[in-house]
Amino acid sequence: MSGRLRYSSAMGTFLNRLVILFLFLSSASQVFGSNICTSRGVTTCQQCLAVHPSCAWCSQEVFGKKGSSVSRCDLKQNLLDGGCSATSLEFPSSILTIQKDVPLSDKASGTAEDVTQIKPQKVHMVLRPGDTKRFTVSVKQVEDYPVDLYYLMDLSFSMKDDLARLRTLGSELAVTMGRTTSNLRMGFGAFVDKTTSPYMYTYPPEAVKNPCYGISQTCQAQFGFKHVLQLTEKVARFTEEVEKQEVSRNRDAPEGGFDAIMQAVVCKDKIGWRPDASHLLVFTTDAKTHIALDGRIAGIVQPNDGQCHLDDDNVYNKTTVLDYPSLALMTEKMSENNINLIFAVTSYVVPLYQEYSRLIPGTVVGTLSDDSGNVIQLIEEAYAKIRSKVELELLEVPEELNLSFNASCLNGEIIRGLKSCSGLKVGDTVSFSVEAQLRGCPKEKSRTFTIKPRGFKDSLEVTVEFACTCNCEANKEVDSPLCSNGNGTYECGVCQCHQGRLGPRCECSVEDYSPTDDANCMPKQDSPVCNRRGDCLCGQCSCHTSEHGQVWGQYCECDDFNCLRFKGALCSDHGKCNCGYCQCDAGWTGENCNCSTRTDSCSSSIGLLCSGRGNCECGVCQCTQPGAYGATCEKCPTCPDSCTIKKACVECQHFKRGQYIEDNSCNRICKDEITEVAELVFNDRNAVNCSYKDENDCVVHFQYHEDDSGKSNLFVVKEPECPEGPDILVVLMAVAGAILLLGLVGLLIWKLLVTIHDRREYAKFEEERTKAKWDTANNPLYKGATSTFTNVAYRGN
Repeated sequence: MSGRLRYSSAMGTFLNRLVILFLFLSSASQVFGSNICTSRGVTTCQQCLAVHPSCAWCSQEVFGKKGSSVSRCDLKQNLLDGGCSATSLEFPSSILTIQKDVPLSDKASGTAEDVTQIKPQKVHMVLRPGDTKRFTVSVKQVEDYPVDLYYLMDLSFSMKDDLARLRTLGSELAVTMGRTTSNLRMGFGAFVDKTTSPYMYTYPPEAVKNPCYGISQTCQAQFGFKHVLQLTEKVARFTEEVEKQEVSRNRDAPEGGFDAIMQAVVCKDKIGWRPDASHLLVFTTDAKTHIALDGRIAGIVQPNDGQCHLDDDNVYNKTTVLDYPSLALMTEKMSENNINLIFAVTSYVVPLYQEYSRLIPGTVVGTLSDDSGNVIQLIEEAYAKIRSKVELELLEVPEELNLSFNASCLNGEIIRGLKSCSGLKVGDTVSFSVEAQLRGCPKEKSRTFTIKPRGFKDSLEVTVEFACTCNCEANKEVDSPLCSNGNGTYECGVCQCHQGRLGPRCECSVEDYSPTDDANCMPKQDSPVCNRRGDCLCGQCSCHTSEHGQVWGQYCECDDFNCLRFKGALCSDHGKCNCGYCQCDAGWTGENCNCSTRTDSCSSSIGLLCSGRGNCECGVCQCTQPGAYGATCEKCPTCPDSCTIKKACVECQHFKRGQYIEDNSCNRICKDEITEVAELVFNDRNAVNCSYKDENDCVVHFQYHEDDSGKSNLFVVKEPECPEGPDILVVLMAVAGAILLLGLVGLLIWKLLVTIHDRREYAKFEEERTKAKWDTANNPLYKGATSTFTNVAYRGN
């Protein structure tokens, strides 16, 4: 019986879905009672193809059965049923072809020439306007990938201690990075600031060559950027060149670091960046940096051109000519050259560089100690953080092409609207579903754009061919005799009439036509002619032009500007208006296309949509749990504290148990790094010590620590504190001792009670004795003894 019920329920659900699908398709293809292809009243084949991907055009000269009302622009099957031959049918289809699909590599083995980290590598698409195609991009970070590390150091006077420290860290840095790659190259460069006033000391004249003049110390002359050592495998050369360096001194507090970054990025031949390697640019400073337009104070107004300007001595020779580069230009050049930038800066300027990092994708910020003693650990952690994230970037995408992404990161879970994955390990493979939609027709017939993981050399080349034209357009006939003896151009089965001519064969002259009956131009009897938006000429409506947009239709009933608006924007600028209805672009929905289908903006720091305390609606979190608020509902005074939240992650990550293991969500939710320790040591003010009792009544101690850069760690005590079982001998002895003790206590109590009773009786006796009225020496009751003697010898009288 239950099986029949389940079957009936399933069939009901299936039928309901069929009905919904039918209604959806019907509503999508029908506008004002006719299908979307015929509603636009198009007159050319190219216009027809742009209406909807389901529309086709018949270029046959004699078309349509007698009495048939089928137009040349209609659904494909309608045209075939209307008598159009298959050879005269213009119906280009969207096609996707994978042209190169080399498998992903597992390991670099010291070289990256034949390493593949993204697949496929080349895709070709043919797209009609409004149509979409989907393909999947897979990315994998291989092991032992070559690394180029260029150390860019601030050599202003305040970095003197840091330079002394760096002289001893070259070998250690190579050993540390050697744990990640067996193919490491290191280089070195330095910067101070622009060599002009007011950035440098120009008085007295001796200060130009020795900026430390007057403070009893010698410094090297100020410079903008100096490339010292090309990337090399010889660690000794790195240490040797660093030991030769001396600090300089500039006048103002900010430095010219962005000038140096730009040159280190674009001068790839002189720096020695290998095309098949990961590129790390380590930028160390303890000060702020000048940005674009700051050069105006020195009269430098020429924008930075993003080109290499190193002279024969490897010194930046345009420091007094070009302004500092903008953040946008730096981002563009870093993307072109696959550079990952690491800001290793002191705590004083960490907040500033964190803001820069948000504006420059692919950058990481680390807190540098006062003497750069922790720079090796910082670089190692920053590189690990870079490798733990894969983010796709797009290059040269046509404006008419709309791309939307869905990410499949860990455990195969699909996250809509996301083109990045984090919390990865080397060797993990992630994939992204890409949907391409053509919104309009560019002037070019085809375009090529690139999809690549940020910081990778590997990329996917996508060529899009725009199916916006018809094959029949190549055979058009100007001044054709078929168009009333040359009154129009015959193209794709119809006549495109010259100015002043109307009719299917341009047979009607507007000047000679005197309408007597405009019934053919009225949708209903007594209704306005052409809806008052056109003129009835030769029995057909000639729609007026409008400053707001296009007007079309048999009775000029349609336009592309009377649709719902949002904040003044037609269809929210995320769709097209088609005869009163918004046709939304990919990634948007709603009556006015103002609702985004993306969910990455709702993803919280723990990877949950709206922190699990709300719903993601139109790309914005709507918090549902009482007390939750904020952009991702992370702030919640009434919700569990960090110890309670992290407890579940400790259970699943460290002990491999708990709710997150059961529902297979541990890797998605818990992204903290677990470290086993013998005991907890307090790190800083951001550390929280926690403890809880597990299912075995053992007490687990752990510490949750989040540094200033936002990186969080969990330190878990290796062995929980578990209660020991009872000792039987100790229990028996304790029981026996308790019994003996109770007996002694009982005896003592009894003895105490007897003693108290005897003393009370004695006291009572003494009291009665004191009350006696007779002499205590003569007892009135006393009777003296009577003596009786018997003579045993007496026998008679």
